[in-house]
Amino acid sequence: MNIIIIVAGTSVAGIVIGYFTRIILARNQIDSAEAKVSRMLEDAKIRSKEQLLNSKDKAVRILEEVKKEEKKRRDEVRNLERRLETKEQKIDRVFAHSEKEKRALKGKAQDIKKIREEVLNVKQQQVERLEKIACMNKDEARKVLLKITEKENKDELIKKITELEKEKKEELECKAKDMMAVAMQRYAGSHAADTTTTTITIPSDELKGRIIGREGRNIKTLERLTGAEIIVDDTPEAIVISGFDAMRRETAKIALERLIEDGRIHPARIEEAVQKAKEELNQKIKEAGEAAVYDVGIPGLDPHLIQLLGRMKYRTSYGQNVLLHSLEVAHLSGMLASELGLDVLVAKKAGLLHDIGKSVDHEIKGTHVEIGMSILKKFNQPPEVINAMKSHHEDYPFESNYGLIIAAADALSASRPGARKDTLENYLKRLTELEEVAMSFGEVDKCYAIQAGREVRVFVNPEKVDDLEAIKLAKKIALKIEDKLNYPGEIKVNVLRETRSIEYAR
Repeated sequence: MNIIIIVAGTSVAGIVIGYFTRIILARNQIDSAEAKVSRMLEDAKIRSKEQLLNSKDKAVRILEEVKKEEKKRRDEVRNLERRLETKEQKIDRVFAHSEKEKRALKGKAQDIKKIREEVLNVKQQQVERLEKIACMNKDEARKVLLKITEKENKDELIKKITELEKEKKEELECKAKDMMAVAMQRYAGSHAADTTTTTITIPSDELKGRIIGREGRNIKTLERLTGAEIIVDDTPEAIVISGFDAMRRETAKIALERLIEDGRIHPARIEEAVQKAKEELNQKIKEAGEAAVYDVGIPGLDPHLIQLLGRMKYRTSYGQNVLLHSLEVAHLSGMLASELGLDVLVAKKAGLLHDIGKSVDHEIKGTHVEIGMSILKKFNQPPEVINAMKSHHEDYPFESNYGLIIAAADALSASRPGARKDTLENYLKRLTELEEVAMSFGEVDKCYAIQAGREVRVFVNPEKVDDLEAIKLAKKIALKIEDKLNYPGEIKVNVLRETRSIEYAR
């Protein structure tokens, strides 16, 4: 029991001692932590003081630098102000000087105007005095002076006029020939004059009787439906279709070829073949128009206009195929336009469409130029194209260079050897008219048209006409020919003045 009490007392004492020991240890730790915190606070205060001092020093340095920069800027502003003030003073002086010179110039202009008016008045007075003294006005005096000058210097004037005309004519001819030669060299289409007949080859002569039919009913039906004349003669294995309308001849040709191939030839079958031939011909016309447009390179044409263009394949003018002629004019026009630096597409389109009126000129009243203008206006073609094509026969004045180009290209295409053929009657009529125009002048003694009408030689009476008058007469005849006659190309007027000195030896 005592042991238990001792053990219990010892345990209690140990617990009490341990408790107080922990308290003492805890106090010691608290004191050390507080001391540590105190030291840290002191260190922080010291560091903050140092940083504050450094910041103050830095702020002082920055402030000093700002003050220096501000002073520098102020100095620069003062310099600029002084320079601006100096420039303003200079500008004011220049402006004042300019105003002074302006006033001086105005005064001089007024003085010049007054002097000019005085000179004009004096000149007018002198002219009036001269007119009173000479008893003639200014225009009459000029005419007299020109006559006197012309009379005194006739030989020199003749020589000078001849030299100038020759020089300029040679220069212009060289340029024109170069341009035409280039265009013709770049495009040289072949020509084959169209005829008014078409020949069809048949397998045997037995078919001729079947084509004629009983009492000629088959051939009469074919001629009535196509409008062409069918000639069945003794030519072996051949039938000739005759007619001035190429479309009718082509229709008859297609229909006959179909009938010969089929073998059944009677009026009902002929009507069917002719109808199919017309449809096939319309398709050929469309293809011809499209091929022409593609060849020239003109996109965007109306389909109806292309159809009219294709119809010209079956239209001739003086034996020349109109579509081939239009294609040639289009290409030549484009080349001439490129040489002159103009719009090639406008020239090509005007050249291709310049004879579009010929596709329907046998159906509509009016010239092919007027019909063509109406067609192009209907299909909304550009004004420059219409103005260019309407002048190619000089029915209308030339309104642009394109009109001159189309006229030149048309003349080139039409006047090529073999391109066109003319009748003897028209040829003789043209020569007669040419000689009549030349003989209408009283100074002309006799004249002859030569070189197929491309030159007219005029002989004058040397007693009535001198050398200067001969030059003037040539110009008058040329102008009258241009005004009165229609002709392709150009006509050379050659005035000849022959001087004869006759004496007799006795």
